[in-house]
Amino acid sequence: MKKCVFAGTFDPPTQGHRAVVETCLKIFDEVVVAVMVNTAKTPFLTVEERVYLLKKLFGEGGRVKVISFYGAAVDLLKQEDTVFYVRGVRNTVDFEYENADYFASKKLMPELVEVYIPAPQDILQVSSTLVKNSVKFGKDYSAYIPQEIADDMKKLLEGKNV
Repeated sequence: MKKCVFAGTFDPPTQGHRAVVETCLKIFDEVVVAVMVNTAKTPFLTVEERVYLLKKLFGEGGRVKVISFYGAAVDLLKQEDTVFYVRGVRNTVDFEYENADYFASKKLMPELVEVYIPAPQDILQVSSTLVKNSVKFGKDYSAYIPQEIADDMKKLLEGKNV
């Protein structure tokens, strides 16, 4: 069985994140979607809220497993007993960042296999930052997030001071 890890902050989950997972399901038997705790970032949503949204989006008990993780990606890969680490890329800036991270991670885990999945052309501009900025300025963000979680996002945002 081939398993991969797709990790990120997913703050919030976007159409791009869903597209990456859908592509992974064409390649791998199991996809571990890991909400990483990044102490350098101030999240919009709590870890629990992001896990909830991702589980709602991908379901539970199927080929997608949603977890949260605090630590280095290589430690997560070892925990999940896989060498396949998936990264979504939208542009050359994403690629350069992910490639630099790859070489650093490869030193820590020589067997690492990083898989870059390009974003579909029609959603290249979609990012979690775009969604957050749309919310902050009272603009419609519905085209940027999966419709399966749109109502949940709206409810989660009602209690936040954005």
